[in-house]
Amino acid sequence: MNAMTSTLAPGAFRTTQPRRVKAGSAQTAHASDYTALANEIKAAGLLERRPGWYVMRCAALALALGLGFVLLFTLGQTWWQLLVAVYFSVVFTQIAFLAHDSAHRQVFESGKRNEWFSRVVGNLFVGLSYGWWMNKHSKHHANPNTVGKDGDIKPGAIAFTVEDAAARTGAAGWLTSKQGYFFFPVLLLAGIDLHVNAIKSVAGAEPVKHRFVEMALLAVRLIGFPVLVFLALGPVLGGVFWLVQLFAFGLYMAGSFAPNHKGMPIIGEGERVDYLRRQVLTSRNVSGRWVIPTALGGLNYQVEHHLFPNMPSVNLVKARPIVIAYCEKLGIPYTETTLLRSYGIVVRYIHKVGIKSADPFDCPLAATYRAAA
Repeated sequence: MNAMTSTLAPGAFRTTQPRRVKAGSAQTAHASDYTALANEIKAAGLLERRPGWYVMRCAALALALGLGFVLLFTLGQTWWQLLVAVYFSVVFTQIAFLAHDSAHRQVFESGKRNEWFSRVVGNLFVGLSYGWWMNKHSKHHANPNTVGKDGDIKPGAIAFTVEDAAARTGAAGWLTSKQGYFFFPVLLLAGIDLHVNAIKSVAGAEPVKHRFVEMALLAVRLIGFPVLVFLALGPVLGGVFWLVQLFAFGLYMAGSFAPNHKGMPIIGEGERVDYLRRQVLTSRNVSGRWVIPTALGGLNYQVEHHLFPNMPSVNLVKARPIVIAYCEKLGIPYTETTLLRSYGIVVRYIHKVGIKSADPFDCPLAATYRAAA
Protein backbone atom coordinates (compact mmCIF):
# COMPACT_ATOMS: atom_id res chain seq x y z
CA MET A 1 0.00 0.00 0.00
CA ASN A 2 1.15 3.50 -0.78
CA ALA A 3 1.06 6.58 1.43
CA MET A 4 -0.85 6.06 4.66
CA THR A 5 -3.43 3.36 5.12
CA SER A 6 -6.47 3.57 7.34
CA THR A 7 -6.37 1.84 10.70
CA LEU A 8 -10.11 2.20 11.05
CA ALA A 9 -12.41 -0.72 10.50
CA PRO A 10 -15.45 -0.37 8.25
CA GLY A 11 -18.14 1.37 10.24
CA ALA A 12 -15.56 3.04 12.46
CA PHE A 13 -17.90 5.76 13.61
CA ARG A 14 -20.04 3.45 15.69
CA THR A 15 -19.06 2.63 19.22
CA THR A 16 -20.80 1.61 22.40
CA GLN A 17 -18.65 3.97 24.48
CA PRO A 18 -18.42 7.32 22.66
CA ARG A 19 -16.31 10.13 24.05
CA ARG A 20 -18.77 12.63 25.45
CA VAL A 21 -18.23 16.22 24.42
CA LYS A 22 -20.35 19.30 24.44
CA ALA A 23 -22.86 19.27 21.56
CA GLY A 24 -21.26 20.75 18.48
CA SER A 25 -17.91 21.50 20.15
CA ALA A 26 -15.96 18.97 18.07
CA GLN A 27 -17.58 20.32 14.92
CA THR A 28 -16.55 23.85 15.88
CA ALA A 29 -13.02 22.79 16.79
CA HIS A 30 -12.58 21.05 13.45
CA ALA A 31 -14.34 23.63 11.28
CA SER A 32 -11.14 25.50 10.48
CA ASP A 33 -9.27 22.33 9.47
CA TYR A 34 -10.94 22.11 6.08
CA THR A 35 -10.71 25.87 5.53
CA ALA A 36 -6.95 25.80 5.99
CA LEU A 37 -6.58 22.94 3.51
CA ALA A 38 -8.92 24.61 1.01
CA ASN A 39 -6.88 27.81 1.17
CA GLU A 40 -3.71 25.86 0.45
CA ILE A 41 -5.32 24.08 -2.51
CA LYS A 42 -6.70 27.34 -3.88
CA ALA A 43 -3.32 29.07 -3.53
CA ALA A 44 -1.79 26.27 -5.61
CA GLY A 45 -4.25 27.10 -8.43
CA LEU A 46 -5.74 23.62 -8.46
CA LEU A 47 -9.36 24.79 -8.51
CA GLU A 48 -8.91 26.76 -11.72
CA ARG A 49 -10.65 25.45 -14.85
CA ARG A 50 -8.69 23.48 -17.46
CA PRO A 51 -10.55 24.24 -20.73
CA GLY A 52 -7.75 22.98 -22.96
CA TRP A 53 -7.74 19.61 -21.22
CA TYR A 54 -11.50 19.20 -21.64
CA VAL A 55 -11.43 20.26 -25.30
CA MET A 56 -8.81 17.58 -25.98
CA ARG A 57 -10.79 15.03 -24.00
CA CYS A 58 -14.01 15.80 -25.88
CA ALA A 59 -12.23 15.55 -29.22
CA ALA A 60 -10.61 12.22 -28.30
CA LEU A 61 -13.92 10.75 -27.18
CA ALA A 62 -15.70 11.98 -30.31
CA LEU A 63 -13.07 10.28 -32.47
CA ALA A 64 -13.28 7.11 -30.37
CA LEU A 65 -17.07 7.00 -30.69
CA GLY A 66 -16.85 7.58 -34.43
CA LEU A 67 -14.33 4.76 -34.78
CA GLY A 68 -16.72 2.44 -32.98
CA PHE A 69 -19.48 3.08 -35.51
CA VAL A 70 -17.03 2.69 -38.40
CA LEU A 71 -16.04 -0.73 -37.07
CA LEU A 72 -19.67 -1.68 -36.47
CA PHE A 73 -20.66 -1.01 -40.08
CA THR A 74 -17.49 -2.16 -41.87
CA LEU A 75 -16.44 -5.41 -40.16
CA GLY A 76 -19.59 -7.17 -41.26
CA GLN A 77 -21.41 -10.02 -39.54
CA THR A 78 -18.51 -11.63 -37.74
CA TRP A 79 -18.17 -12.67 -34.12
CA TRP A 80 -15.20 -10.33 -33.89
CA GLN A 81 -17.88 -7.68 -33.52
CA LEU A 82 -18.18 -8.72 -29.88
CA LEU A 83 -14.85 -7.00 -29.30
CA VAL A 84 -16.42 -3.90 -30.80
CA ALA A 85 -19.25 -4.28 -28.28
CA VAL A 86 -16.69 -4.21 -25.45
CA TYR A 87 -15.01 -1.25 -27.13
CA PHE A 88 -18.31 0.68 -27.12
CA SER A 89 -18.69 -0.09 -23.41
CA VAL A 90 -15.30 1.45 -22.70
CA VAL A 91 -16.11 4.55 -24.75
CA PHE A 92 -19.54 4.98 -23.13
CA THR A 93 -17.99 4.71 -19.66
CA GLN A 94 -15.30 7.25 -20.51
CA ILE A 95 -18.04 9.58 -21.75
CA ALA A 96 -19.85 9.01 -18.46
CA PHE A 97 -16.72 10.14 -16.62
CA LEU A 98 -16.77 13.33 -18.68
CA ALA A 99 -20.43 13.93 -17.83
CA HIS A 100 -19.57 13.31 -14.18
CA ASP A 101 -16.89 16.01 -14.28
CA SER A 102 -19.25 18.52 -15.82
CA ALA A 103 -22.01 17.69 -13.34
CA HIS A 104 -19.51 18.66 -10.63
CA ARG A 105 -18.96 21.99 -12.44
CA GLN A 106 -15.39 21.15 -13.38
CA VAL A 107 -15.62 21.99 -17.09
CA PHE A 108 -17.23 25.43 -17.39
CA GLU A 109 -17.35 28.48 -15.13
CA SER A 110 -21.08 28.71 -15.76
CA GLY A 111 -23.20 26.35 -13.70
CA LYS A 112 -25.90 26.32 -16.36
CA ARG A 113 -23.43 25.31 -19.08
CA ASN A 114 -22.11 22.50 -16.94
CA GLU A 115 -25.65 21.35 -16.24
CA TRP A 116 -26.71 21.27 -19.89
CA PHE A 117 -23.47 19.68 -21.03
CA SER A 118 -23.95 16.85 -18.53
CA ARG A 119 -27.62 16.54 -19.37
CA VAL A 120 -26.98 16.14 -23.09
CA VAL A 121 -23.85 13.98 -22.80
CA GLY A 122 -25.21 11.75 -20.03
CA ASN A 123 -28.60 11.09 -21.59
CA LEU A 124 -27.71 11.08 -25.28
CA PHE A 125 -24.43 9.18 -25.25
CA VAL A 126 -24.53 7.12 -22.05
CA GLY A 127 -28.24 6.50 -21.52
CA LEU A 128 -28.05 7.80 -17.96
CA SER A 129 -30.55 10.34 -16.63
CA TYR A 130 -28.78 13.48 -15.47
CA GLY A 131 -31.70 14.41 -13.20
CA TRP A 132 -31.78 11.00 -11.52
CA TRP A 133 -28.00 10.92 -11.15
CA MET A 134 -27.85 14.40 -9.60
CA ASN A 135 -30.54 13.54 -7.05
CA LYS A 136 -28.65 10.41 -6.04
CA HIS A 137 -25.04 11.52 -6.35
CA SER A 138 -25.47 14.84 -4.56
CA LYS A 139 -26.73 13.02 -1.48
CA HIS A 140 -23.77 10.65 -1.68
CA HIS A 141 -21.24 13.49 -1.79
CA ALA A 142 -22.89 15.29 1.10
CA ASN A 143 -22.97 12.19 3.31
CA PRO A 144 -20.75 9.39 1.98
CA ASN A 145 -21.22 6.01 3.67
CA THR A 146 -23.81 7.49 6.03
CA VAL A 147 -26.69 5.23 7.02
CA GLY A 148 -30.03 6.63 5.93
CA LYS A 149 -28.51 9.38 3.77
CA ASP A 150 -26.18 7.80 1.21
CA GLY A 151 -28.18 5.91 -1.41
CA ASP A 152 -25.04 4.05 -2.47
CA ILE A 153 -25.22 1.90 0.66
CA LYS A 154 -28.96 1.33 0.60
CA PRO A 155 -29.80 -2.37 0.41
CA GLY A 156 -30.35 -3.70 -3.09
CA ALA A 157 -28.81 -6.71 -4.75
CA ILE A 158 -26.01 -6.26 -2.19
CA ALA A 159 -26.45 -5.53 1.52
CA PHE A 160 -23.79 -3.17 2.88
CA THR A 161 -24.65 -3.22 6.58
CA VAL A 162 -25.12 -6.10 9.00
CA GLU A 163 -28.56 -4.75 9.93
CA ASP A 164 -29.72 -4.92 6.33
CA ALA A 165 -28.25 -8.40 5.89
CA ALA A 166 -29.87 -9.63 9.11
CA ALA A 167 -33.27 -8.37 7.95
CA ARG A 168 -33.24 -10.78 5.02
CA THR A 169 -34.61 -14.26 5.52
CA GLY A 170 -35.35 -17.30 3.41
CA ALA A 171 -33.99 -17.31 -0.14
CA ALA A 172 -33.02 -13.64 0.10
CA GLY A 173 -31.06 -14.33 3.28
CA TRP A 174 -29.27 -17.27 1.67
CA LEU A 175 -28.33 -15.21 -1.37
CA THR A 176 -27.07 -12.41 0.86
CA SER A 177 -24.88 -14.88 2.74
CA LYS A 178 -23.23 -15.67 -0.62
CA GLN A 179 -23.05 -12.08 -1.86
CA GLY A 180 -19.26 -12.00 -1.73
CA TYR A 181 -19.20 -14.68 -4.42
CA PHE A 182 -21.87 -12.93 -6.47
CA PHE A 183 -20.28 -9.48 -6.35
CA PHE A 184 -18.70 -9.39 -9.80
CA PRO A 185 -21.59 -11.19 -11.55
CA VAL A 186 -23.93 -8.59 -10.04
CA LEU A 187 -21.75 -5.82 -11.49
CA LEU A 188 -22.51 -7.17 -14.97
CA LEU A 189 -26.11 -6.05 -14.45
CA ALA A 190 -25.23 -2.54 -13.30
CA GLY A 191 -25.47 -1.05 -16.80
CA ILE A 192 -28.98 -2.40 -17.26
CA ASP A 193 -29.88 -1.05 -13.82
CA LEU A 194 -28.62 2.43 -14.78
CA HIS A 195 -30.73 2.45 -17.93
CA VAL A 196 -33.80 1.18 -16.07
CA ASN A 197 -33.41 3.84 -13.37
CA ALA A 198 -33.03 6.48 -16.07
CA ILE A 199 -36.33 5.46 -17.67
CA LYS A 200 -38.10 5.19 -14.31
CA SER A 201 -36.91 8.62 -13.22
CA VAL A 202 -38.04 10.52 -16.31
CA ALA A 203 -41.28 8.54 -16.64
CA GLY A 204 -42.18 8.53 -12.95
CA ALA A 205 -42.92 10.98 -10.17
CA GLU A 206 -39.31 11.69 -9.25
CA PRO A 207 -38.51 15.42 -9.63
CA VAL A 208 -36.46 15.82 -12.82
CA LYS A 209 -35.73 19.19 -14.40
CA HIS A 210 -36.38 19.37 -18.16
CA ARG A 211 -38.06 15.98 -18.02
CA PHE A 212 -39.19 15.93 -21.67
CA VAL A 213 -35.75 16.91 -22.94
CA GLU A 214 -34.28 13.98 -21.01
CA MET A 215 -37.01 11.70 -22.35
CA ALA A 216 -36.15 12.63 -25.94
CA LEU A 217 -32.40 12.24 -25.44
CA LEU A 218 -32.80 8.90 -23.67
CA ALA A 219 -35.09 7.62 -26.42
CA VAL A 220 -32.46 8.41 -29.06
CA ARG A 221 -29.77 6.58 -27.08
CA LEU A 222 -31.70 3.61 -25.70
CA ILE A 223 -33.71 2.94 -28.85
CA GLY A 224 -31.48 4.35 -31.56
CA PHE A 225 -28.27 2.54 -30.64
CA PRO A 226 -29.81 -0.98 -30.53
CA VAL A 227 -31.61 -0.27 -33.81
CA LEU A 228 -28.30 0.60 -35.47
CA VAL A 229 -26.73 -2.56 -34.03
CA PHE A 230 -29.54 -4.80 -35.33
CA LEU A 231 -29.46 -3.11 -38.74
CA ALA A 232 -25.72 -3.72 -39.01
CA LEU A 233 -25.56 -7.24 -37.58
CA GLY A 234 -28.97 -8.83 -37.85
CA PRO A 235 -31.13 -10.23 -35.04
CA VAL A 236 -28.88 -13.00 -33.67
CA LEU A 237 -25.45 -11.41 -33.72
CA GLY A 238 -27.01 -8.03 -33.01
CA GLY A 239 -28.74 -9.41 -29.91
CA VAL A 240 -25.56 -10.98 -28.59
CA PHE A 241 -23.62 -7.77 -29.37
CA TRP A 242 -26.16 -5.70 -27.44
CA LEU A 243 -26.04 -7.97 -24.38
CA VAL A 244 -22.24 -8.07 -24.35
CA GLN A 245 -22.17 -4.29 -24.57
CA LEU A 246 -24.62 -3.94 -21.66
CA PHE A 247 -22.76 -6.44 -19.46
CA ALA A 248 -19.31 -4.99 -20.20
CA PHE A 249 -20.60 -1.46 -19.64
CA GLY A 250 -22.05 -2.44 -16.27
CA LEU A 251 -18.88 -4.21 -15.17
CA TYR A 252 -16.66 -1.28 -16.18
CA MET A 253 -18.91 1.42 -14.71
CA ALA A 254 -19.63 -0.30 -11.40
CA GLY A 255 -16.09 -1.65 -11.18
CA SER A 256 -14.77 1.91 -11.44
CA PHE A 257 -16.87 3.18 -8.53
CA ALA A 258 -16.83 0.12 -6.25
CA PRO A 259 -13.27 0.62 -4.87
CA ASN A 260 -13.98 4.18 -3.74
CA HIS A 261 -16.03 3.70 -0.56
CA LYS A 262 -17.12 0.09 -0.12
CA GLY A 263 -15.46 -1.45 2.91
CA MET A 264 -14.57 1.95 4.34
CA PRO A 265 -15.96 3.24 7.67
CA ILE A 266 -19.72 3.70 7.83
CA ILE A 267 -21.21 6.64 9.70
CA GLY A 268 -24.19 5.71 11.81
CA GLU A 269 -27.52 7.42 11.37
CA GLY A 270 -27.62 10.57 13.47
CA GLU A 271 -23.87 10.73 14.08
CA ARG A 272 -22.04 13.93 13.28
CA VAL A 273 -18.57 14.11 11.76
CA ASP A 274 -16.94 17.26 10.43
CA TYR A 275 -16.62 17.69 6.65
CA LEU A 276 -12.87 17.03 6.35
CA ARG A 277 -12.89 13.81 8.32
CA ARG A 278 -16.20 12.62 6.87
CA GLN A 279 -14.80 12.81 3.35
CA VAL A 280 -11.31 11.47 4.05
CA LEU A 281 -12.18 8.62 6.39
CA THR A 282 -14.91 7.18 4.17
CA SER A 283 -12.96 7.37 0.89
CA ARG A 284 -10.23 5.21 -0.60
CA ASN A 285 -7.72 6.11 -3.30
CA VAL A 286 -6.49 3.64 -5.89
CA SER A 287 -2.79 3.93 -6.65
CA GLY A 288 -1.19 3.59 -10.06
CA ARG A 289 0.48 5.54 -12.80
CA TRP A 290 -1.26 6.99 -15.84
CA VAL A 291 -3.10 3.76 -16.73
CA ILE A 292 -5.22 3.75 -13.55
CA PRO A 293 -6.20 7.45 -13.64
CA THR A 294 -7.07 7.11 -17.33
CA ALA A 295 -9.06 3.91 -16.85
CA LEU A 296 -10.96 5.30 -13.84
CA GLY A 297 -11.49 8.81 -15.19
CA GLY A 298 -9.43 10.34 -12.39
CA LEU A 299 -11.80 8.91 -9.78
CA ASN A 300 -8.98 6.84 -8.35
CA TYR A 301 -8.14 10.06 -6.46
CA GLN A 302 -11.37 9.68 -4.54
CA VAL A 303 -10.22 11.39 -1.35
CA GLU A 304 -9.25 14.54 -3.20
CA HIS A 305 -12.37 14.41 -5.37
CA HIS A 306 -14.64 14.23 -2.32
CA LEU A 307 -12.82 17.07 -0.61
CA PHE A 308 -12.91 19.26 -3.73
CA PRO A 309 -15.63 17.95 -6.07
CA ASN A 310 -15.39 20.95 -8.41
CA MET A 311 -11.64 20.48 -8.94
CA PRO A 312 -10.86 19.45 -12.55
CA SER A 313 -10.10 15.73 -12.42
CA VAL A 314 -6.76 16.25 -14.14
CA ASN A 315 -5.63 18.35 -11.14
CA LEU A 316 -6.46 15.75 -8.50
CA VAL A 317 -3.05 14.08 -8.78
CA LYS A 318 -1.42 17.42 -7.92
CA ALA A 319 -3.67 17.86 -4.90
CA ARG A 320 -2.85 14.39 -3.58
CA PRO A 321 0.55 15.14 -1.92
CA ILE A 322 -0.89 18.29 -0.34
CA VAL A 323 -3.81 16.35 1.13
CA ILE A 324 -1.57 13.50 2.31
CA ALA A 325 0.77 15.89 4.12
CA TYR A 326 -2.14 17.75 5.68
CA CYS A 327 -3.84 14.56 6.89
CA GLU A 328 -0.55 13.32 8.34
CA LYS A 329 -0.17 16.62 10.19
CA LEU A 330 -3.64 16.26 11.75
CA GLY A 331 -3.33 12.52 12.35
CA ILE A 332 -6.20 11.67 10.02
CA PRO A 333 -5.82 8.23 8.35
CA TYR A 334 -5.52 8.52 4.56
CA THR A 335 -6.28 5.32 2.68
CA GLU A 336 -4.73 4.32 -0.62
CA THR A 337 -4.12 0.89 -2.12
CA THR A 338 -3.89 -0.88 -5.48
CA LEU A 339 -6.89 -1.69 -7.64
CA LEU A 340 -6.68 -5.44 -7.04
CA ARG A 341 -6.26 -5.02 -3.30
CA SER A 342 -9.21 -2.64 -3.19
CA TYR A 343 -11.41 -5.24 -4.88
CA GLY A 344 -10.20 -7.78 -2.34
CA ILE A 345 -11.13 -5.45 0.51
CA VAL A 346 -14.58 -4.82 -0.96
CA VAL A 347 -15.33 -8.51 -1.55
CA ARG A 348 -14.14 -9.52 1.93
CA TYR A 349 -16.19 -6.76 3.51
CA ILE A 350 -19.48 -7.56 1.78
CA HIS A 351 -18.87 -11.26 2.44
CA LYS A 352 -18.52 -10.59 6.17
CA VAL A 353 -21.64 -8.45 6.10
CA GLY A 354 -23.50 -11.18 4.22
CA ILE A 355 -22.61 -13.97 6.64
CA LYS A 356 -22.90 -11.65 9.65
CA SER A 357 -19.68 -13.13 11.03
CA ALA A 358 -18.52 -9.87 12.58
CA ASP A 359 -19.87 -6.46 13.39
CA PRO A 360 -18.14 -4.07 10.98
CA PHE A 361 -19.37 -1.11 13.05
CA ASP A 362 -17.47 -1.97 16.23
CA CYS A 363 -14.36 0.17 16.52
CA PRO A 364 -12.86 1.72 19.70
CA LEU A 365 -11.40 4.63 17.67
CA ALA A 366 -14.84 5.91 16.75
CA ALA A 367 -14.97 8.38 19.60
CA THR A 368 -11.95 10.21 18.25
CA TYR A 369 -13.92 11.48 15.28
CA ARG A 370 -17.40 11.66 16.76
CA ALA A 371 -19.19 14.65 18.22
CA ALA A 372 -21.77 13.19 20.54
CA ALA A 373 -24.89 15.12 21.46
